[in-house]
Amino acid sequence: MNIYSKKQYWKIILLAIAVVIGLSSLWYTNTLVTKLQWEERKKVELWAEATKQLANAQGSADLSFVLKVIIDNETVPVILADKEGNVLSFVNLDSAAAEEPGYLEEQLEIMRAENESIEVAIGDDYFQYIYFKSSTLLIQLKYFPYIQLAVISLFILVSYFAFSTSRKAEQNQVWMGLAKETAHQLGTPLSSIMAWLEVLRTKSVDEGTLEEFEKDVKRLETITERFSKIGSMPNLEPANLNLILEEAVSYISNRVSKKVRFSMDFEETRDLLAPLNKSLFEWVIENLCKNAVDAMNGAGDITIDVSDRTQFVYIDISDTGKGMAKSVFKQVFEPGFTTKRRGWGLGLSLCKRIIENYHGGKIFVKNSEIGKGTTFRVVLRK
Repeated sequence: MNIYSKKQYWKIILLAIAVVIGLSSLWYTNTLVTKLQWEERKKVELWAEATKQLANAQGSADLSFVLKVIIDNETVPVILADKEGNVLSFVNLDSAAAEEPGYLEEQLEIMRAENESIEVAIGDDYFQYIYFKSSTLLIQLKYFPYIQLAVISLFILVSYFAFSTSRKAEQNQVWMGLAKETAHQLGTPLSSIMAWLEVLRTKSVDEGTLEEFEKDVKRLETITERFSKIGSMPNLEPANLNLILEEAVSYISNRVSKKVRFSMDFEETRDLLAPLNKSLFEWVIENLCKNAVDAMNGAGDITIDVSDRTQFVYIDISDTGKGMAKSVFKQVFEPGFTTKRRGWGLGLSLCKRIIENYHGGKIFVKNSEIGKGTTFRVVLRK
């Protein structure tokens, strides 16, 4: 399991824990709501019984407890209506709104839909009906877990964003420090090698050998320069894009299997200029081509197409390799993501940083099909 897969695994575990906590909270709150609903119905039934006793009271019966039951209902909205639905009285509803036509009838319909009415026998042949709905407290309790989940989700999102930003910033500092230190360490032996190269020229060493030696030294200088620019904004200068592509492909083609065939199509845009940092942009092309060679197992076709789109330049690098699933199109640019047994999974991540952060462009997987190949697209401003 690579670094990226491990990170994804832990994200899934944390998400699952959050879902369990959320569902547990909903279940517990709903249980409380059910119990409170039952308690409120019992309260209304008691209120109905008190109303019945009050209506049927005779003589000097002690009604103090009955009156206390009726008065103590300060939370549950209740309407007392006759058989025809005429409102006789109400409690815990907006008194001012009750003066408006239709308000009580509307509340009565809401109560009918929410709870079954309670029948109150007043005498032998006359019945009244008590309708009620959930109290404000019960309604708030119903929605509380959703509000709670929303707040928790927002908190987790903000915390995750802050943590990710902090972690990325820390990682960036580490990588930038490592890159600059590498460039610094390479500088001393490079100077020494260049000096020895001059010494060898005085010793009548074969000039062809010295030229190849010098090419490798220049290559090391280029690598040192690239590492030294990581972490600082490089200077962009108008450059012949196609010429740079040709040089990068020429370098790669001489160092991979002869079974890999390169082709470039930009005949209509021979002198296309774009603001580039030559050293870093070549690094991107080399990385993309190396990935393509690996995807084809050292045998196949790599095609580079350049398109001029007025304000932008499109560079498509296609291979005939093993391809990839659509689900990993974005993941391939994450640090640590790799399908190889060896490697750090930093090549495409570095390409993305160079193109998007340093050149203000875009790089993405244009298309890919398992067993047929992949096309990466680089978009640059002209």
